[in-house]
Amino acid sequence: MSPTARRNIRLLGAFNFCNDFRVYAPVMVVYFAHVTGSLALGTLLFSIAKIASSALEVPTGVFSDRIGRRRTLLLGQIASVLSVASYAIGTGFEVLAIGAVLEGLAFALFSGNNEALLYDTLKADGAVESYPDWQGKLNSMFQLALAVSAAVAIVALNWLPLRAMFVLSLGPQILGIVFALMLVEPARTDTFAANIFSHLREALAGFGRDVRLRELSLASMLGFALGEAKHMFHPVFFALFWPAWALGAAGVLVHGLGSLGFRIGGPVIRRVGELRVLIGANLGSIAAGGGAVLLATTASPAIIALASIFFGPAMVAQGSLMQRAFSDAQRATMASLISLGGNILFAIAVFGIGALADRLGARYALLTAEVLTISVTLLYWRLYGRDENPAT
Repeated sequence: MSPTARRNIRLLGAFNFCNDFRVYAPVMVVYFAHVTGSLALGTLLFSIAKIASSALEVPTGVFSDRIGRRRTLLLGQIASVLSVASYAIGTGFEVLAIGAVLEGLAFALFSGNNEALLYDTLKADGAVESYPDWQGKLNSMFQLALAVSAAVAIVALNWLPLRAMFVLSLGPQILGIVFALMLVEPARTDTFAANIFSHLREALAGFGRDVRLRELSLASMLGFALGEAKHMFHPVFFALFWPAWALGAAGVLVHGLGSLGFRIGGPVIRRVGELRVLIGANLGSIAAGGGAVLLATTASPAIIALASIFFGPAMVAQGSLMQRAFSDAQRATMASLISLGGNILFAIAVFGIGALADRLGARYALLTAEVLTISVTLLYWRLYGRDENPAT
C-alpha cells in the first residue's frame, strides 16, 4: 500500500475517534430539558437535527461528488464543532436549535462522503478488495469512542455539571478539524454531469438499472429505520430491570462490543462472503434481541447489549456491497439518497413504535420491531438466492 493511502487511513481512524468522542451523549436529553424547561422541547431538538439532516442529505451528497471528499469532510467537522459549541453555550431553546441544525448539517456532509473517501483512496491505490477490512477497522473507532466517552461520562458526572460535558467534548472535535486538514484528496477518473440536476438524474438512473442495488438499498433503509427505533427505546426497556447507574455501564458494553464487531467484520467476510454475513448477522441479532425481550428478565439488557456484536459485520458487509455497485461520480449522492429514504422510514417507524409503546408498553413495542426486522433478512435472502458466488 502506498504512503498516501496509509496516511489517509490512519488519519480517518483518528478522525472517526475524535468525531464520536462525545462525553455529553448519555445526558443530552436531560441537559436539553433542563435548559429549555420542557422535556417536549428537549426531545424536539433531536427531531430538528434529524429533519435538517434529511433535508440536506441529497444536496450534500452531490456536493461531495463534485467538490471532493476531503473538503466535504472538513466542512462537516467545522459544522460539528459549531454544533457542540452551540450546545455548550446554549441558554435557551433558540441557541440549542441552531446547534441541532448544525448537527444535522454535519451528519449530512459526512453521510456517504466518508465511506466514499476510503473507497476512492483504496481504488486509486489498486487495493479496493481490502475495503471491507478497512471499513470495519475505521468504523470500529466510532464505537470505541462512544464506549470510552461513556466511561468518562460515568466518572465526570460525579464532579462536573451537565454543561461541562459539552465543553469536554469540544477538544476532540477541534482536533478532528486538524486531522481533516491533513487528509489527501484521492484521485478519481469518472466524469461528472454538466450540472447538479443532471448529476442527480444520473444517480437515480443507477438505482433504476440495478435491481440488486434497489433491493439492497431498500433493505438498508428498513434496517436503519427499525434499528434506530429499537435503539431509542432500549433504555426505557433496560430501566425496567436495571438501576439508573447501571445504564451507563450498559452503554459502555454496547459500544465496546460494537467496536469489536466492526473489527472482525472484514476477516469474517473474507471467509464466508458479504451476503452470508448480512443474513447471519441479522438472524443472530433478531434471535438475541427478540429472545431477550420475549423472556423479559434482569438478564435481558445484557443479552441485548451482547447482540450489538452482530451490528458491525452486517454494516461492513452492506457497505462493501453498496460501494461496489456505486459509480465513482455518484458514489456519495447515491449513499445520500439511501440515507434520506432511511430517515423518512425512521420517522414513520419511531412514531409507530412509540404509539404502540404508549398503549402496550416498551416490551411489546420492541418485540413488534424485532418481528418487523425479519422483513430485512428476507430481502437479503432474495439477494443471496440470486447470487451464484456470494463469497466474492
